Amino acid sequence: MTLLPRSLALRSLRFAAATARLPKAAPPARWINTEPPQSNIGPAEEPRFLEMVKLNFLAASKYTDMDPMMLEQIVACNSVLRVSFPIKRDDGSVYVVRGYRAQHSHHRTPCKGGIRYSEHVDLQEVEALASLMTFKCAVVNVPFGGAKGGVAIDPKQFSVSELEKITRRYTVELRKYGFLGAGTDVPAPDVGTGAREMSWIKDTYAVLYGMDDIFSNACVTGKPKSQGGVDGRTEATGLGVAYAVRYFLTNEAFCKKHDITMGLKGKTVIVQGFGNVGYYAAKFFKEFGAKVIGVVEYNGSVFNSAGLDVEALKEHQTANKTLLGFKGAERELPIDHASELMHEQCDILVPAALEKAIHMHNAKKIQAKIIAEGANGPTTPKAEEILIAKGCVVLPDMLMNAGGVSVSYFEWLKNLSHVSFGRLTRRWEERGKQGLLDVLKGHGIDTSAMGPEASSGASERDIVYSGLEDTMCKGVDETIETAMKLGVSYRVAAFVNALKKMEGTYKDAGFTI
Repeated sequence: MTLLPRSLALRSLRFAAATARLPKAAPPARWINTEPPQSNIGPAEEPRFLEMVKLNFLAASKYTDMDPMMLEQIVACNSVLRVSFPIKRDDGSVYVVRGYRAQHSHHRTPCKGGIRYSEHVDLQEVEALASLMTFKCAVVNVPFGGAKGGVAIDPKQFSVSELEKITRRYTVELRKYGFLGAGTDVPAPDVGTGAREMSWIKDTYAVLYGMDDIFSNACVTGKPKSQGGVDGRTEATGLGVAYAVRYFLTNEAFCKKHDITMGLKGKTVIVQGFGNVGYYAAKFFKEFGAKVIGVVEYNGSVFNSAGLDVEALKEHQTANKTLLGFKGAERELPIDHASELMHEQCDILVPAALEKAIHMHNAKKIQAKIIAEGANGPTTPKAEEILIAKGCVVLPDMLMNAGGVSVSYFEWLKNLSHVSFGRLTRRWEERGKQGLLDVLKGHGIDTSAMGPEASSGASERDIVYSGLEDTMCKGVDETIETAMKLGVSYRVAAFVNALKKMEGTYKDAGFTI
């Protein structure tokens, strides 16, 4: 275990400098896995993910009048954790697992951020994602500091029982060093994890540490509803992307500036990545009137100019582990050429897989008018320069995929209050609505065509969806306003808004010594 609190003597900002590597371990025994590979997805000439975040931070800081020391305070990662622990596999062999957690900022608490299971996880990646979480929460006015965690494994190579062992032991390590708790650090699902893993975390925490803590359920979000989860969390990130794009396209100044026709209806969409975020983004884009003409996955892609049946495509993928062979496709591209579908003409491209999917070598080939970032860091700084020069509009990840953390906030509030949304008000709303309908009927007005919604109270899902849409729309409004005022990209505008909000929090709270 390595516990690294932020040094009291902050270094001067070196935004483009590479983060130092951690010391390498001694040569492993035959039964121990080697150090996980350091991730650098995309061309080697491009900056790594942490450097991308810092470069974007630096670009935005030039549009503020903030004190340099305040900027140093905001950009620094407050604390990081690295742990190693063994598990016994189903075949009796021993495997040493490496896990990480970074808490970027404590300007608001608790810290919040997902846990990913990926063989590419390393300390630099979780630091970058933690810092992005801080700014993301600030952009959409969610009162959390940023955090992120990861376990360096390929979950596909482990059985369910082995994954449960890893998750429960990782939970103990996080709690042991102060990186887990309803008021301290609250994880959520990310790449390679889901409601199942969050349920294991909640159960481990509750059993070992929750005897005298009535808020133990709030130690993690993204749980199944039976474990204190909230209705609507599963689809929240993808739905947030669709809400945000739809709202951008209702803004007359935005559409006029970029020569885009207003409204989402009829717009063509290509989604890169068909996991949780990509699937739900595609599903709701279709429901909102857009036409999903292409879906790209790592092992194949499919296209239909008349629009794909998103639900049927997901069923096919689940059954066959690939998009290829889907009967509703006009054409398909095999694994070696799958990513080329991103170059197809469309109105909206949604990169919803991993970082650096759009880089300096493929940006010139992108023909989409709008890039709506569903993943974290899918567009490199150099690629964004190329896209903007071509007239493309890049809607940044820190705004577009904030739906997940927004609904995680709602789930956390639900766990703290110990009551589901709508439980105390639904019947009252129904009686009020029915009373209004009765008055209308008394005046001879036919209300039969209004349907059951006219007299029903709001369910938990209704309330969550309403809160999510309001959160995303407010973030869009603030981002457009700053971008128009300063004449900057929407990413820089979002960063500027986040920095100013964080500065206000620090100034109002005062500094501790």
